[in-house]
Amino acid sequence: MKNTSYFWLCSLALVSCERKNAEPKISQQPNVLFICVDDLRPELGCYGKEYIHSPNIDQLAKTGAVFTNHFVSIPTCGASRSSLLTGMYPQTKAHLSNEAIHNMISGQPEQEAPETFIHHLKRNGYYTVGVGKISHYADGLLYAYTDSVGTELELPHSWDEMLFDAGKWGTGWNAFFGYADGENRQSRNRQVKPYERGEVDDDGYPDGLTANLALTKLKELAQKKQPFFLGVGFFKPHLPFNAPTKYWDLYQEDDIPLSPIAAIPENVNKASLHNSGEFNGYQLGDEEASLEGPVSDAYGRKLRHAYFSCVSYVDAQIGKLLDELDELGLAENTVVVLWGDHGWHLGDQLVWGKHTIFEQALKSAFIVRVPGITNGQPVNGVVSSVDIYPTLMDLCQVEMPHTTDGKSMLPILAGDKLAWKNEAFGYFRNGITLRTDRYRLTKYFRNEQPMIELYDHANDPHEKRNIAAEYPEVVEELMPIWEQGNTGLYDQ
Repeated sequence: MKNTSYFWLCSLALVSCERKNAEPKISQQPNVLFICVDDLRPELGCYGKEYIHSPNIDQLAKTGAVFTNHFVSIPTCGASRSSLLTGMYPQTKAHLSNEAIHNMISGQPEQEAPETFIHHLKRNGYYTVGVGKISHYADGLLYAYTDSVGTELELPHSWDEMLFDAGKWGTGWNAFFGYADGENRQSRNRQVKPYERGEVDDDGYPDGLTANLALTKLKELAQKKQPFFLGVGFFKPHLPFNAPTKYWDLYQEDDIPLSPIAAIPENVNKASLHNSGEFNGYQLGDEEASLEGPVSDAYGRKLRHAYFSCVSYVDAQIGKLLDELDELGLAENTVVVLWGDHGWHLGDQLVWGKHTIFEQALKSAFIVRVPGITNGQPVNGVVSSVDIYPTLMDLCQVEMPHTTDGKSMLPILAGDKLAWKNEAFGYFRNGITLRTDRYRLTKYFRNEQPMIELYDHANDPHEKRNIAAEYPEVVEELMPIWEQGNTGLYDQ
């Protein structure tokens, strides 16, 4: 496959030469900087949202490929990351859990099949370093929220180094739920607000420390004589929506737009949604979210203000990494991937959280910069996180170890859209959903009716109205494709 990968790259160079009068190529195995961002919706400047301050991600997008229809497989952190790292859709209900990696991979001896694509790169000459939250556990070590720091790696075979600076919070989980004074959600027994305007600098919250640690590690990796994979995982904009004051000050709260769909969609059962339990767990919230009606406009804007502030905060940390790549002369041979582990309902469909298989929870930010190939063009085809594994193997000129559920996106990175599949599957809440370039078709395995939902994104981009009963012929046409994504996990 190394020869095959080289052939792909040469072919793409010729294709791009014909189209752009240039000759993009990767002359050697590239480094990989893989940036994971928790709960990052595709609500950024480079996605056309001019009210968001995301200058560094927007700058990355100018030389990258912005995927406008990227979907994760499962709308919860651990399961989404497990699917990403293995390139597989969930096969059992256990794969839908935040403990998916822990239950399926951790503690196992090294097998012939790699545990993740990071592990496979490591076995093929890459030096692999993780900083922050790459898999589910905040610092890559197994322990409960209120325990002392664990000693067992969540991914025991993937990393040459797994690093984290817990700062004043002491442990990874304390930092993950941390407030500016060094306390956290657990230590305050959930008697906290779901947001904080911190009178601190960037290092006053954990993501600033993560950026600093990653910068130090980048300098070291620049001196190595082997390609590297550096994974950097940032916490924000995950709850609590805590960010330094200077990022709050980028926004005028009265100007912040409200959700375009603050209502339960027509012809939809409440069983398809939820009552925002994670959000309501912050027990000093100004109002409680529920499916009975929206929060007040004032509180909705405050929460969206807090979320957007966190996005701007993490954007600043990402900017530090990208600047350092340039300073060290690494940018020309480093593939940069920015990936959000899922979306988030910011009051959409009355939900404040993820954990649904609607568009808002499954669609996330995804940008790839490949030197010599990407040039700021959007990619509008429907792609899935499971497609990232084979794509990275092609880019890194490493043989695929086994068949995954994904397909390499290398052709569409170079502008060839003709042969792309344009489909992605999502799984949660006893349901499976198919997203095509026009439709979302969802089928639930439950008693509550209706069990089938159909949304036409050409006319209803916010999924306000289930039209399955009105267009049975479309359901019938899409159902054979939907069946391809039915892995049988709900048959057990």
